[in-house]
This record gives sequence, C-alpha cells and structure tokens, in this order.
Amino acid sequence: MAAKVIIFDFDGTIADTISTIVAITNSLAGKFGYRPITSDELVELKNLNSHQILQYSGISNFKLPFVVRKIKAELNREIQVLKPIRDMQATLTELKVQDRRLGIVTSNSKKNVTSFLRSNNLCDLFDFIHSNSTLFGKDKVIKRILNLEKLALSEVVYVGDETRDIEVAKKLNIKAIAVSWGFSSREVLAKYNPDFLIHHPSELIKAVRDLESLKKI
Repeated sequence: MAAKVIIFDFDGTIADTISTIVAITNSLAGKFGYRPITSDELVELKNLNSHQILQYSGISNFKLPFVVRKIKAELNREIQVLKPIRDMQATLTELKVQDRRLGIVTSNSKKNVTSFLRSNNLCDLFDFIHSNSTLFGKDKVIKRILNLEKLALSEVVYVGDETRDIEVAKKLNIKAIAVSWGFSSREVLAKYNPDFLIHHPSELIKAVRDLESLKKI
C-alpha cells in the first residue's frame, strides 16, 4: 500500500531552528535555575537520547512545562527570519507532486509553525499541523490523526530528527525515517533502528519509495 501521509517533526527536521532554540534555552537558564549549555556540551548532547538530554539539562519535571512554554514564546520573535533546512522545499514540493498528504506534528506552537511556513512560502504544501503541548506525547496526537482520517498504519510514514521521534513511530507501529541533519547525531539515531536513516532531504523521496516496495514483498 502506498504511503499516503507523511508526518514530519518540525524543529530540526523541516526548520533550521536548532541553534536558535539552544540560544534561547541558554538565555533562560538563570531565570529557571539550570546550567546553560556550552558548545562542547552540545556536541555531547547530540549523542544522547531525548530522555538523557532532559536529565543532563537539570531542568526539573515541575519547571519543564514552563520552560517549554517560554521557549515557544521567545522563538515566536525569531521564527519569521528562520529558514528551512537546505533543499527541504524542493523535496516537499516533489512529495506533494506525487500526491502525498503532508502534515506536521510538533511540540512547538502552531502559531510559530504557521508563521514559519507563511514566511517561507510553504503553507500550500501541508495538509495539517498539530501541536502537542509537551515534549513527549506525539504518539497520542498521531493516533488521533490516524483515527480521524481512517488511515491504515501502512499508509503513514513519520519523519524526525530525534530519538523520541523513532520511539513514537515504533510505539504506533508506523514506519520511521530518521534524519541526521537535525539535533541528534547519526550514531545515536542508528542505535534506535529507524526504517531508514537519511542525511540529505533529497534522500527522503527514495526512502519513501523503498518503503512502499518493501510493503509489496
């Protein structure tokens, strides 16, 4: 069965926001009582999974929702000048030409995502945007989409740049494509055994086709 719907993570997967988010996170360290991340530590963090990164940050579970909310608010000031990952627009356009439905599920705010898509002329490429208020919980959002749209699991592919994105796909039993140009390193992503691990947006088109070929065998 063809992959009718391709669901994307946003930050680091479509949008080149990682360095801006890190800068915002560091600027809030004093207010929320955690250590800012040095450039050397950032390299180390890229080799940790999503749960380990939170533990390393020292942000308490109590403060985490407030930190996330503040990061989203601060990011809104910068979002309109940020750009997509290089060559991402051409890849998304090609997928749309192939009659795929494209969507975004993100822990960023829908307002930020919409502003970014509008400023980069990407709005027409996406069929839906769903925002989840917490860092962990995308599985519930995607499950709702599957039920609302009455989609078979074999019709959906999830694309993300962090280990938690792979975990979400495996939990829902949908195909996972991990991208190495975002936050997590290719080494740590590989440890989580995504269906495909790609290193350039153009590889996404072939990965989706190969997944469809595997389903037919």
